[in-house]
Amino acid sequence: MISIENLDKGFGEQVLFDGISFKVNPKERVGLVGRNGHGKTTLFRIIIGEDFSENGKVISPKNYRLGYVQQTIEFTEETVLKEGMRALPEAESSHHWKVEKILTGLGFSQSDMQRHPSVFSGGFQVRLNLAKILVSEPDMLLLDEPTNYLDIASIRWIEQFLLSWPHELMVITHDRGFMDKIVTHIVGIHRKKARKIEGNTEKYYAQMAQEEEIFEKTRLNEERKGKEIELFISRFRAKARLANLVQSRIKSLSKMEKSDKLQKIKTLDFSFRNKPFGAKYVMSTKNLSFSYHSDKKLIDNFDITIAAGERVCVVGKNGKGKTTLLKLLAGKLKPLSGEIVYNPQVEKGFYEQTNIRSLVDSRTVEEEILYSHEDVERQLARNISGAMMFEGDSALKKIAVLSGGEKSRVMLGKLLVTPVNLLLLDEPTNHLDMESSDALLAAIDSFEGTVVMVTHNEMFLHALADRLIVFNDNGIEIFEGGYGEFLEKGGWHDEDDKLRLREKFDRQSKASEKINKKEIRKLRSEIITERSRALKPLEERIRKMENNIDAHEKELERLNHEMIEASQNRNGEKIGEISRAIHACQTAIDENFDHLESLTETLDTQSAEFQRRLEELASAEGL
Repeated sequence: MISIENLDKGFGEQVLFDGISFKVNPKERVGLVGRNGHGKTTLFRIIIGEDFSENGKVISPKNYRLGYVQQTIEFTEETVLKEGMRALPEAESSHHWKVEKILTGLGFSQSDMQRHPSVFSGGFQVRLNLAKILVSEPDMLLLDEPTNYLDIASIRWIEQFLLSWPHELMVITHDRGFMDKIVTHIVGIHRKKARKIEGNTEKYYAQMAQEEEIFEKTRLNEERKGKEIELFISRFRAKARLANLVQSRIKSLSKMEKSDKLQKIKTLDFSFRNKPFGAKYVMSTKNLSFSYHSDKKLIDNFDITIAAGERVCVVGKNGKGKTTLLKLLAGKLKPLSGEIVYNPQVEKGFYEQTNIRSLVDSRTVEEEILYSHEDVERQLARNISGAMMFEGDSALKKIAVLSGGEKSRVMLGKLLVTPVNLLLLDEPTNHLDMESSDALLAAIDSFEGTVVMVTHNEMFLHALADRLIVFNDNGIEIFEGGYGEFLEKGGWHDEDDKLRLREKFDRQSKASEKINKKEIRKLRSEIITERSRALKPLEERIRKMENNIDAHEKELERLNHEMIEASQNRNGEKIGEISRAIHACQTAIDENFDHLESLTETLDTQSAEFQRRLEELASAEGL
């Protein structure tokens, strides 16, 4: 478990946290929600020790291990599999099948596992870092937007993996569906405080909305009561007969705490500008082919006709050509062969993951939006900036100082001011927070034009898709129907293969477990034998020491009786002899007690150590 206690954090005048506190208890899976810029990733960095808080502390048990996926790429092994095996716990350093199971789930093929990590894209390298964290089995797993680099098949796999995660988990994601499937609790960063509830995002946001409504009603009621008391005091202050009542009201007014009105939190509220379109069909492709390398076609003889108003979603494994197809449709790439025919009325709007590189660092947010289209006036640019949460002077921020998420909002803003009737969107929810993703879904849903979108967000797919372009190992298929129908009629072809691989890895793991249990039983027997060998002599010496003490104490009692008798007889010589014997006997008792104390401490220490070793074995055996 981990405990966050009274953390304060800010940057300059911006306060992120004001005394936030919460606990993550054993085996809880916690979703961390909050708007972009409100400190979710900063909190993760404080927990892992890469950032600091002005006040407060993070408390965790001794030797508690945190697993956090680093974005830096540092690989030293010659293959993906060997690099993944580096992260295995020392006791399992040879269990390659555990690494293979996770790599397969994250989209690596058997042949990929024998390739050098450096040949893969940045997204796959981050997946390898994720695999290393998962196989290391930390006490707490911290995942910051894990779905950004995963395709749908891998997301569906990691959902199942995390549902069976035996330790603690904290996750940040814009994908509400993904979060709701895996978490047991939600921690929300809201108005610089943290609030934890049991349940999913729907329950959290409903509860927060209800509490804010109650707060505002209570505040207005208290404000009304305060005004009534003030009016009573001013009207009857001069009335002597009502002096006691007036004084009582004055005391009541002084005790009333004034609640400030809740500051309105800005939410993304926008819509795309639609350019009218009067034809039946927007575009079509015929025998479309493309290749980055002459020996292998990424897209081969692809045909599709898209009608006006359709929502076509492009899905499938990463690296198969989804983004390439969108770039071809947007005119950013030229096909190897075939053609793309657009209706002359089409006006395209293209949003692509790497488009933020086209932003000019020296421009302000407002200027980027202003220069997006010829009919955009400064007031419209300022309004759209505000809609994208760049209000007031924030619209004058230079692009160079913006975060990746803020730049993505600028790109959306540029698209919003451009009248279009065809939206081409590539993973538009990446770098948006959950609330912004919800607003984007609503904006796309209400857009009158046509949408072609690459996404791995299953909530978007269920809500929007009329048809699917599916990239799989056999090429490209067009599915005539929504995402729900697609799943009902077979869904992802590779899931059966992954299931078979998972069963194979589980068999290997169980075989290893049997070997391990046999080894554990052998170790337990050895520890018990060693314990007997070490503790029995100590127990014998302690027993002997106790007998010595008992014998000396009996001797001391006899000598005391003799001393009384010698004293009564006034036998001086006898008294001196007995005194010396009593002193010797008492000294022997004291020495024996010292030895007994030392031996007992040694026995307790060694017994505790043997018990600890046996408990560790029991834990490893799963008892």
